[in-house]
Parts: sequence; C-alpha cells; structure tokens
Amino acid sequence: MKDDIIITEGDGKTLVKSARRIVTEFLKDGTRLILEKNFQENFSFKSGVFVTLNNPLGLRGCIGYPLPDKKLFDALEEASIAAATEDPRFPPVKFEELDSITFEVTVLTPPKKIDVKDPIEYPSKIKIGKDGLIVKFGCNSGLLLPQVPVEYGWNEKEFLEHTCEKAGLPKDYWKNKETQIQKFQGLVFKETEPMGEIIQEKLLD
Repeated sequence: MKDDIIITEGDGKTLVKSARRIVTEFLKDGTRLILEKNFQENFSFKSGVFVTLNNPLGLRGCIGYPLPDKKLFDALEEASIAAATEDPRFPPVKFEELDSITFEVTVLTPPKKIDVKDPIEYPSKIKIGKDGLIVKFGCNSGLLLPQVPVEYGWNEKEFLEHTCEKAGLPKDYWKNKETQIQKFQGLVFKETEPMGEIIQEKLLD
C-alpha cells in the first residue's frame, strides 16, 4: 500500500465482504468468483494483504502476501482461497463451516528494514499495535501481523521472539547480527460475528 493510497472504512467493508464471497463460491462448487469491474478498478493498486479466518476455537486459516507484488484485487482473491484451503496448519475449510467463521482482511504497507547498530536496539524500534514484523535469516522467514501481539498481550521482546519462532529459528535469534528484521503497518477490517457487522479494528489505545 503506497503512502498516498487511502483505504477507507467503506473500502475495508467491501474487501471483507468480497473475501467471504470469494471463499463461499469456491467452496460451494470450485469456481473462482469474477469480481466486478469497478471493484477491480478501485483496488487495482499493488499492495500486500492477508486474509484471516477465525472460528469459535480460534484461528482457522491465515494466508497472505507481505509484499506489494500483486494488484490488491488479485491478491485478495488468491489469499482468500488459500487461507481457506491451503494453510498447512489446518485441514481445508468445508462449505458447511462458513456460518461459524469470521473473515478478517489486513491491508499492508511495504515492509522496511529496521536499521540498528546493535540488535539490542530492536525492541525500542517497534511499536506494539502499529507494527507487524518479518524476521529473515538465511532461507528462513517468518511474519506476524500487527494485531497478533495485541491479541496475546506480548511486549516488544516477546513479539520478536515469537516472530523468530514463526521463522523456524530459536527465539533469541533476533539478537544475531546476521538476522534481518523488517516492520510494516496494517489496516485491519473484520467481521464482529459470522456475516455480521464489519469494523476497522483499532489496534492502538
């Protein structure tokens, strides 16, 4: 999401409703929804995006694209279907489950490397509730969205540790000078209940 692109609350509601429609059509009969022309035009800019599915037990699927490599309408379609059917942590969602699942869409800013002279500075460069993190070391990479540390009550150090573990690394690898840490911001839009009201989640107090 470029700095001059504005995502309104109305846009967010449209994105969440579209994610649900995309998944519903795909799970019903395997067809990919053809998005309306004006939807494609409105969201034709390139942006990172994640689609998150939750049920009463917690996370049910989350897949997305951290980098602005795809047009948002394309990325939304692919991420929605992948979150429902390709998250390796969960079995594919069944059509009958959709009545108990809430949809959440996070639109991302491009990731930026956090520059520090000493890794011990990283916690001071991160703002909980605003920043998401990407940890990279060699071929390993892990990402956690801005809302995750808020939901779990983590501080900055714990956020770094859990992102390292998401990358398949020891939790203290953020202190390794060869580890690269990037941060990004996200606008989060979510259903308050399955097929219910859609709100923009306020991550900061």
